[in-house]
Amino acid sequence: MSPKDAELLNGLALAYMGDAVYERFIRERLLTKGQTKPNQLHRLATKYVSAKAQAWLMDEMMTEEVLTETELNYFKRGRNAKSYTKAKNTDGPTYNKSSGFEAVIGYLYLTEQSERVAAVMQYCAEKIEQRQQNDQ
Repeated sequence: MSPKDAELLNGLALAYMGDAVYERFIRERLLTKGQTKPNQLHRLATKYVSAKAQAWLMDEMMTEEVLTETELNYFKRGRNAKSYTKAKNTDGPTYNKSSGFEAVIGYLYLTEQSERVAAVMQYCAEKIEQRQQNDQ
C-alpha cells in the first residue's frame, strides 16, 4: 500500500491491522524463546500486548524520541480516533494511547516498511523484557 493510500485509512483501521501484526510478532518471539504451554503463552503475551503495556511503550518511545514525525502523526490519528467500544481492563486514555501505538505499527506494516516495523517491534519487545527483569 502506498503512503497516500494509508493516509485514506482512519486511525482505528490502522490500529486493527497493527494489533494483529504486533500480536503475531510477540507470539513468534515467545515460541522462539521456547515457551510452549498455552496458559503460560497467554499470560506472557499479555505483558507485551495489553493496552497498559502498549501505552507504556508509547511513553518510552516518545521520551527516547524513537518515532519519526510521520509516525507520531499516525500515533495521534490512532489515539484521537473515536472508538465506539469500551476498554475492558483499563481506562480510556490508556486505551486510546494503545490504539495510537497499534496505528503506528499498522501504518508501517501496510506501507511495507518492513525493516522499520521490525525495528520498532524489536525495540518494544526488548523494553518489555528489560522492565520484567527490573521488576524481579
